[in-house]
Amino acid sequence: MSEKRPARQPQSGHHNLDPHLPRYAARTAGMTASEIRALFAVASRPEVVSLAGGMPNLAALPLDSLSSQMAELIANDGLVALQYGSAHGVPALREQICEVMALEDISAHPDDVVVTVGSQMGLDMVTRLFCDPGDVVIAEGPSYVGALGSFAAYQAEVVHVAMDDQGLVPEGLREALGQCRKHGKRVKFLYTIPNFHNPAGVTLAVERRAEILEICREHDVLVVEDNPYGLLGFDGQTYPALRSVDPDNVVYLGSFSKTFASGLRVGWVLAPHAVREKLVLAAESATLCPPTLNQLVVSRYLATHDWKGQIKTFGENYRERRDAILSALEQHMPPGCSWTHPDGGFYVWVTVPEGVDTKAMLPRAVTARVAYASGTGFYADGFGSRQMRLSYCYPTPERIKEGVRRLAAVLESEMDLMRTFGSVNPRVVSGPENPSPDTA
Repeated sequence: MSEKRPARQPQSGHHNLDPHLPRYAARTAGMTASEIRALFAVASRPEVVSLAGGMPNLAALPLDSLSSQMAELIANDGLVALQYGSAHGVPALREQICEVMALEDISAHPDDVVVTVGSQMGLDMVTRLFCDPGDVVIAEGPSYVGALGSFAAYQAEVVHVAMDDQGLVPEGLREALGQCRKHGKRVKFLYTIPNFHNPAGVTLAVERRAEILEICREHDVLVVEDNPYGLLGFDGQTYPALRSVDPDNVVYLGSFSKTFASGLRVGWVLAPHAVREKLVLAAESATLCPPTLNQLVVSRYLATHDWKGQIKTFGENYRERRDAILSALEQHMPPGCSWTHPDGGFYVWVTVPEGVDTKAMLPRAVTARVAYASGTGFYADGFGSRQMRLSYCYPTPERIKEGVRRLAAVLESEMDLMRTFGSVNPRVVSGPENPSPDTA
């Protein structure tokens, strides 16, 4: 009979709340929970105007028609819809995705499309395939928080390149790539959101697109184009995708979350053929297969509904909300503030006066019943303390105006304190956070 071993006792002076800490892989050090998630549990209350989360406004969807079609789908094709499928995705949906991308001048074969559980899964797979620890990803500054979380999880270093009102600055990209080469750093890809950027709200100028692609070619750098908002332009204009200009060196990420229904979590990756093969293998290891039911719902919707008209309706709703937030900012925000003027998408990027820390101010804003996303979460290096992202996609125009009024009052109070006592908020260095519906 073996002798019973005594339970391991913690070392004196050490109180580890997680007994599994020594077992975690080193890469988990880059997985950081959102520091503002607890605040947004409060911000979700109805009395709080949330200008933080990027939830699409789905009120315009034809729910009666969709519910009957889903019932028919289960009744007639349930044995297929509720069964395992291919990691590659339903063939009919992949063909329809090619039709969607054709609106942005992309010519693609369905075989090169891999359906994913939202475009976030596609981004995660691309990072897993290309990035070893210490590799560099070039990204706009600011950049999408979910992308920064994926890069950190795979221990990639992010080098930000500045944007202006015309999007990513080519000279900044060239300089960043040159500095990386000078210091012996290996750059794997440029991650970019060219259309109606999240969080900055700006769009990459058409005349810059070919130049940026040429710079990446010169430096042997892949381009990862993330384009969830490209069909949501307020004037009906669509821009030629980077993929349409250089199909051999661009991996394209798409999603139905913004143009149909985010809860279905259906996205896709369009990749060069050789990359496609590895993406399918990565998808098999991650999820085995994307949900067949969700794919068939999207496929039937595309086949039977005026989806282009529905996207136009969404765009009109978001344009009304964009107009409301720009008008309210102009009316209420104190001197020294500036903001972008988006032509599509969901977001306005606001810069506040020197000395105001939007991350430190956030709890006071929530107390005043308004919420936003502070800028530091959109940088990998702790910058962004003077910025905030305001999302206008979900609240009504009236709620947006009231939210901006409350936010301006909080900012005025913050500036009064600064004038009286000086800047009292130390700059807190932050970094990428794991995405959540609060910051997506």
